[in-house]
Amino acid sequence: MKRLLFLLLILSANLTQAALPIQSWTLPNGARVLYVEHRGIPVIDLSIEFDAGSRRDSQRKWGLAALTNGLLASGIAANANEAALSEAQLSDAFADTAAQRHMGVSADRAGIALRTLSSQPESDAAIRLTARLLAQPAFPKTQLLREKTRAIAALKEAETKPNVIAGKTLMRAIYGHHPYANSPTAGSLDAITRADLITFHRTHYVASRAVVAIVGDVSRERAGQIAQQLTMHLPSGNGEALPALPEVAPMQATEQRIAHPASQAHILLGTPAAVRGDPDFFALTVGNYILGGGGFVSRLMHEVREKRGLSYSVGSSFSPMKQAGPFTIGLQTKKEQADEALKISRDVLTAFLKDGPTDDEIKAAKDNLIGGFSLRIDNNRKILGNVALIGFYGLPLDYLDTWIVNVAKVNADDIRAAFRRKIDANRLATVMVGVPE
Repeated sequence: MKRLLFLLLILSANLTQAALPIQSWTLPNGARVLYVEHRGIPVIDLSIEFDAGSRRDSQRKWGLAALTNGLLASGIAANANEAALSEAQLSDAFADTAAQRHMGVSADRAGIALRTLSSQPESDAAIRLTARLLAQPAFPKTQLLREKTRAIAALKEAETKPNVIAGKTLMRAIYGHHPYANSPTAGSLDAITRADLITFHRTHYVASRAVVAIVGDVSRERAGQIAQQLTMHLPSGNGEALPALPEVAPMQATEQRIAHPASQAHILLGTPAAVRGDPDFFALTVGNYILGGGGFVSRLMHEVREKRGLSYSVGSSFSPMKQAGPFTIGLQTKKEQADEALKISRDVLTAFLKDGPTDDEIKAAKDNLIGGFSLRIDNNRKILGNVALIGFYGLPLDYLDTWIVNVAKVNADDIRAAFRRKIDANRLATVMVGVPE
């Protein structure tokens, strides 16, 4: 019966995925398009993204990528046929079409997501506004000053919080001089000018490196027209690649203890680990569920919380990125228990690296991951997020189709080998905030 239920789960998930085939093509201007027809509701969800994340910030002007992305919607410059639009007019125009837009930036990528009704008048208007917003941002000086002031105030508040201090300190410890280590400061934000925004936009928001994802109630022909409209007025980029960033360097073990008046100690351990598309991804995913990603059924939770009561919550995660993204373990505990909690966490990781998981642990992890897969693609926005990720990171178009199969075939040897390739327990960065220095 268990075997039958497992086969039915796989069949059900595969049927769900088979109904969502991804089509992909490249426009004459170089933009890559990924399209999924999904007629369930009269809505089109789309995104357009660029290699314009914070790793592309100018030297000593950290925060430039985020400010550029956030200020795209602060106003549109006039062109030969259309008048300029202020920030308020732009917001009202989107509201008139019942469209929702979301600006987004991460370490690797930046862009905009749009949800619009699929009816022609509303979708045409929303997409035309989005195309203008992307290609003709006004970057008004008054809005730049306002956003810098807000960002600096938010930064100063955030830097009083122990979890923020720990996170930034860990990234610097892991990545050293690599751009992934950088985070905005009041000085770097204050130094950013309107000319910096214009240059960053012209350099990074270009048609030849755009990735357009379109999901929803739209035909293939219409999707092609939308992608063309979104990218036709962007700087061309001339097909040129951006400068290569430095490799993520191997790290040595470090430990930093930072005093803080917080009631608990915040502890993070980490190391650079996996890139998107890494062959070890599925072994790491299953293994991490067992180690610390599976909540109350994980080893870390069992040893640190259930057996010893050292922390309310503890977990681990892999965050694959364009370059080696971090593996982290994180927890909070009473200050007087910090060293014990840290030791137990390290011991659990060391034992996992040495012996690997048991067959029962692997079965439980795979059952949970496979059983929950349908929740990853149960609405348009989730599908869009997955399709955009596939496009930006160059993953196979059948990535979703084969996800369950790839999880199901992971075994103990795969997990042990993958973890040993990615993690050296003797070369972890450790950060403790809220303990004596």
